[in-house]
Amino acid sequence: MMRRRYRRGGTALAAMVLALGLTACGGSDNGDDNSSAKKPGEKIELTFWSWVPGVDKAVALWNSQNPDVQVKLADKTVGSQGGYAKMHAAVKADKAPDLVQMEYQNIPEFLLDDELVDLGEYGADDVADKFVDWQWKQVSYGEGVYAIPQASGPMGLFYRKDLFEKWGIQPPTTWPEFKEAAKVVREHDAYICTFPPGNSAWFTALAWQNGANWFGIDGDTWTVDIDSPETLQVAQFWDEMVKEDLIKTVGDFSEEWNKDLNTGKIVSWPTAQWGDGVLAAAAPKTEGKWAAAPIPQWDPSNFMSANWGGSSTAVLKGTDHAEEAMEFATWLNSDPESIDLLIAGAYGWPAAKDALEGSALDRPYPFFGGQEINDIFVEADTAIDVNWGWIPTVSETYAHLNDGFQKAVDGEGSFVETVKEAQQQTVEDLEARDLNAQG
Repeated sequence: MMRRRYRRGGTALAAMVLALGLTACGGSDNGDDNSSAKKPGEKIELTFWSWVPGVDKAVALWNSQNPDVQVKLADKTVGSQGGYAKMHAAVKADKAPDLVQMEYQNIPEFLLDDELVDLGEYGADDVADKFVDWQWKQVSYGEGVYAIPQASGPMGLFYRKDLFEKWGIQPPTTWPEFKEAAKVVREHDAYICTFPPGNSAWFTALAWQNGANWFGIDGDTWTVDIDSPETLQVAQFWDEMVKEDLIKTVGDFSEEWNKDLNTGKIVSWPTAQWGDGVLAAAAPKTEGKWAAAPIPQWDPSNFMSANWGGSSTAVLKGTDHAEEAMEFATWLNSDPESIDLLIAGAYGWPAAKDALEGSALDRPYPFFGGQEINDIFVEADTAIDVNWGWIPTVSETYAHLNDGFQKAVDGEGSFVETVKEAQQQTVEDLEARDLNAQG
């Protein structure tokens, strides 16, 4: 397919420097150097914005152990629901908190505006070995480290074991088998799953799982490859599933979806590890009837998973205590007691290495009939393509996909056409930011 290169505004090098946030290390526009070290005997307070369930308990544990460096948990607005806008505004007004919750895909957006502290200047590289390699790569750009990884969402398949057994269905190991299972499920007036048109992050993970790599950097240029053959194969698969009435198209996390899970009208969910808590809350009447399996494969000879979700703890420009903020962020996301508290809040799959054994994840799950489901996700976490990256305008890309998927569900166009349109729209979004883009 033909690719076009776009160049706008200024020199190519300047555009890339801006895009990567590689301005004067640790510097900020207001002259703060973020390096005011804590003096002996001084007591300081760090402000932390986070919406993660259970983080309040972890903060309380830190505060009980560190009387001289106290952390105040403040704004809990979810990033995608206005939290990121508040962060941008706070930095520009010189009123930013020291630390914030930040999803991996949003880090380039903040780098573009030069709003993150490079933690490499405060010894971040010395703690890299505490974290899973691919998640560390999610917070690293150029020579800088711009957050401490917290958690991710390796993918698997949750399914109604009781109904699969009743209907003679084996857990599908490939996507073609998934489609055949869907046909059997329809014979019983149910659906194997839904395609949520308003959740393009879910679709993104499925493309990732097929070996797609949408975004990258080529010298001084952002590269966009959304309409790759791997992604189009995934889109075509779900187009066919909709056309043949083998799946529903209700929104996930909606009241209708919850009802369908409770009543057995939807009997599986390709999802991230953190979906265990979602299912238990959404379909409490089905406790003991579910099981977990590896996510179906496109090529069974080459097992691949992917990530859906994932967050970090970042330090914003303007802080007077970057070193202490990084120390807290590292403890929060690697200390075993802290991890257990976050696990209890269902925050996701830990970014810390070897976090399963002996943790709150290392147990049988009554909701899943006593299965130790996280054995599935240990394998999944090791089978994620570490080369997946993000661009500063990924929020706009998600919006384009959401709009197109909804139109397709309503009978206007297709998922394949949506993917092709999102390719061009994404390049234009980057161009509109005066960034070099190739697609």
